[in-house]
Amino acid sequence: MSAGSGKIDPMHQFQVQTIWDGFQIGGQQIAFTNSAAWMCVTVVALWLFMLGGLRRQVVPGRWQMLVEGFTGFIDSLLRQNIGKDGRAFLPYVFTLFMFILFANVLGLMPLGVVGVHPFTFTSHFTATGVLAIASFTIVLVVGFWRHGLRFFSLFVPKGTPIPVLLLVAPIEFVSFMVRPFSLALRLFVAMTAGHILLKVLAGFIINAANAGAGLGLLVGVPSFALMLGVSALELLVAGVQAYVFALLTSLYINDAVHLHDHH
Repeated sequence: MSAGSGKIDPMHQFQVQTIWDGFQIGGQQIAFTNSAAWMCVTVVALWLFMLGGLRRQVVPGRWQMLVEGFTGFIDSLLRQNIGKDGRAFLPYVFTLFMFILFANVLGLMPLGVVGVHPFTFTSHFTATGVLAIASFTIVLVVGFWRHGLRFFSLFVPKGTPIPVLLLVAPIEFVSFMVRPFSLALRLFVAMTAGHILLKVLAGFIINAANAGAGLGLLVGVPSFALMLGVSALELLVAGVQAYVFALLTSLYINDAVHLHDHH
């Protein structure tokens, strides 16, 4: 849709655009896209954040306290859900949480005013899917490494009669296999829905501003107020979704580490 017709396309912001054509592997074009670019920006921003907070000052500054606060938060999350074995998974779950958090928040930054258009790659199922598959792979590796074939007992609730087991075991297996899909879908849907709503409200404001003073104030002011509220809510959602992803990952790892010992 053209901007001139007064219509704003809320889906345009999710469009993956090629920045550099790259090269071909087996007939497949490997290109550098805006999605990949913002993944790099997220990694660099996260690296700088961690670098600034790991200066190990005797009297920690605010930055260092912030980094230590995040680390302690994920450490306690793992300790509560996995126990003392959780410490081994701290680097992975902490990285996962911070990467998703930074990706979500960077995508909400109002950088459009300086001509930079942030791309929220967590609003793409392919990106959240890869993160979910990484978590799921760790669960499988840990499960089989620690328990061998006994890991399959995860699908067999203790004390279940054999006839019921024939029904329960396949259901348990299917629900286990759906985990990475639901993990990826939850983050993708939450980020996409919020960004569409923000874009629609932005469209209302722009069109109201073009419509003249009377209508502009009538539509533009409530839309702007609502947009500020939704932006604040989206920042909260950005944090909550990163937390939920980390929490569910730790719960799934707990299943792999302890099988049914914790039930």
